[in-house]
Amino acid sequence: MEEVSLPDAQWFALMVKPRHEKAVDGALKSKGVESFLPLYSERRQWADRGAMVHLPLFPGYVFSRFAAASRSRILGTPGTIDLVRCGKEPAPIPNAEIAALQAVIGCGRSLEPWPHLAVGETVEMDGGPLQGLTGKVLDIKNSARLVLSVHLLNRSVLVEIEREWIRAIPSPLVCSSGALALRNPV
Repeated sequence: MEEVSLPDAQWFALMVKPRHEKAVDGALKSKGVESFLPLYSERRQWADRGAMVHLPLFPGYVFSRFAAASRSRILGTPGTIDLVRCGKEPAPIPNAEIAALQAVIGCGRSLEPWPHLAVGETVEMDGGPLQGLTGKVLDIKNSARLVLSVHLLNRSVLVEIEREWIRAIPSPLVCSSGALALRNPV
């Protein structure tokens, strides 16, 4: 079926049931709704065989482009839980972010999911010689730099670490309106 493109269509993230991403993506496309499910390849090994599998880059989410007014048609798709929202309103995703994702998926390079880390975010070390320490991410390049602070002395120490050692400390996601949104709904 041909995809319907509306002038006021925007990209939204749909929360879907666990392991239903491909089914929701297919159902939306069969309805003529523009849908995008970024996948990556990973080698999985079972006791009797190994194979390459294609997994969602963002488990529990499918991206779809539609007019917000027609969301009831989208939410009626089997396997769909809800739209990602800021407060009560659906939160649109900028076209540039989806275009960047599509470019990365289409470039043919190896990719994998990675925890979102932002400069200034509080993280905990879950590997390496600094395991168990917490600090703030100062810089993210080939390696990350962690700032450990002794607040009472008003002093800090900068240490370069491997990205694999960092685990973000979960915090609520705050929308631009100040309302809380779900970070990990499933």
